[in-house]
Amino acid sequence: MILGLSTSMFTLLHVIISLVGISAGLIALLGLLGGKLYRGLTALFLITTVLTSVTGFLFPFHGMTPGVILGILSILVLVLAIVALYVGKLAGAWRGTYVITSSLALYFNFFVLVAQAFAKIPALKSIAPTQASPVFGITQLVVLVIFIVLTIRAFKKFQDA
Repeated sequence: MILGLSTSMFTLLHVIISLVGISAGLIALLGLLGGKLYRGLTALFLITTVLTSVTGFLFPFHGMTPGVILGILSILVLVLAIVALYVGKLAGAWRGTYVITSSLALYFNFFVLVAQAFAKIPALKSIAPTQASPVFGITQLVVLVIFIVLTIRAFKKFQDA
């Protein structure tokens, strides 16, 4: 039981929060690519992405794992994104800081989405049974390159807005 929920119900809640965060984050990133800040979707993205990390820490702890490390990194970049947006008000260097940190937080969640897809979807698991499989590594590399390109473009476009 986690927060009064069975482990399976808590996992479902965690996944739903994560998927809402990823969806809102992708739309918010598209806005940045167009030089726009979608304030409502951005707030939804930041809140649900923080909640994704926080709820991730509530699962049974089995020592320091890549997931725990990624959760810590996610919280750190989210704090910077929130400070850049709500304290720094995107003024000066805070504008670029926000684009980079929010994109990085979104990438972290997307990285986990891909990892979970390969672990849980039978067709993907059959072509990449472990995270050491070349197909898994290539897929994650492609996702990383896509996010780097999108972040650079958003950084440039949002700076000019």
